[in-house]
Amino acid sequence: MVTVAQPHSPTTAPARPVPAVRHLGPNWYSCVMGTAIVGSAGVALPGHIPGLRPVCTAFWALSLVLLAALLVARSLHWYHHRDQARTHLLDPAAAPFYGCLAMALLAVGGGALTVGRDWIGTSAAVALDTVLFTSGTVVGLAAAVVVPYLMAVRHRLEPGQAGPVWLLPLVAPMVSAAVGPLLVPHLPPGQPRATLLLACVALFGMSLLATLVTLPLIFGRLLTGGPLPLALTPTLFLVLGPLGQSTTAVGQFAEVAPGVLRDPYATGFEVFGVLYGVPVLGFALMWLALAAAHVVRARREGMGFSMTWWSFTFPVGTCVTGSEALARHTGLAAYDALTVVLYGVLVVAWAVAAVHTARGVVSGALLAGPRPAPGAPRPGTARTT
Repeated sequence: MVTVAQPHSPTTAPARPVPAVRHLGPNWYSCVMGTAIVGSAGVALPGHIPGLRPVCTAFWALSLVLLAALLVARSLHWYHHRDQARTHLLDPAAAPFYGCLAMALLAVGGGALTVGRDWIGTSAAVALDTVLFTSGTVVGLAAAVVVPYLMAVRHRLEPGQAGPVWLLPLVAPMVSAAVGPLLVPHLPPGQPRATLLLACVALFGMSLLATLVTLPLIFGRLLTGGPLPLALTPTLFLVLGPLGQSTTAVGQFAEVAPGVLRDPYATGFEVFGVLYGVPVLGFALMWLALAAAHVVRARREGMGFSMTWWSFTFPVGTCVTGSEALARHTGLAAYDALTVVLYGVLVVAWAVAAVHTARGVVSGALLAGPRPAPGAPRPGTARTT
């Protein structure tokens, strides 16, 4: 007798893995961040450029689509490839990028109120931003605690491994601090507005102090350990993130505080916005020149494209929004000029990174697994004790 095997029923058939998302790490959210900041930063450029606002809104819409696609893809990654997802968490080079998820949610949410409302309406923009701001802040706070905990307890780290990616989970609360004030005018007057504003100030302080204790490690490693590996050299631009975003945040505090807080606190925020923002943006410009010099050197030595090139986008965009805030509060034409120059750099960087990423996705090269060098030892990612 010949037994015919019965096919699996739809209810009992095992789920098929999705190979294309196996190596899709949390660093891919940098595409969303870099795209969203092009729209958010461009809408506040000085002067009137015909057609600019619809273009900025289109960039925001693209970032929203990218965010939705990546949330689905990353969900499939966790569902079908839990082993690889755990590997990312235990990899000191990959775990910090979980801060990018929070910043992507926040960047798209903030963009909904700055430009997205032109297409979806103010009510829908407020609702969308409320959801994305809340979820992004929760994820950012979790990343700011969990990732450093894993780095201390589970990861195997040496002093010479300090790098700019360590800042990613720490700067996420600063993004919340910068975009949170956009929601303040949409809350009922009184306690709700004051609570959200001061909560954003607390997030600002949390991120700023964490950055201040981490940045010396990165700078010291750069000076004593030599240049970063070629593929990681673009991550030097990540240092601009907390600098530009904190300047943006204090500018937002200064604009929202009047009418929410009583004097002298409202006036104090206006003064603080300039006294803090001017020197910090000055340091950001110095670091921008230093990082650019390292990138030029790395490019001459053969640095090719990788997803780290998206480091050229969002951090520079935060400097654009920081410069825009200083231009509004100081009235100096110099900051208007700086804003235009930095935005030009941002747009060029986004175009280069986007074209190379699209090519890599189409060819499959960016979704393939990493290929270790022949004869190279397999790196350990977790402590054994």
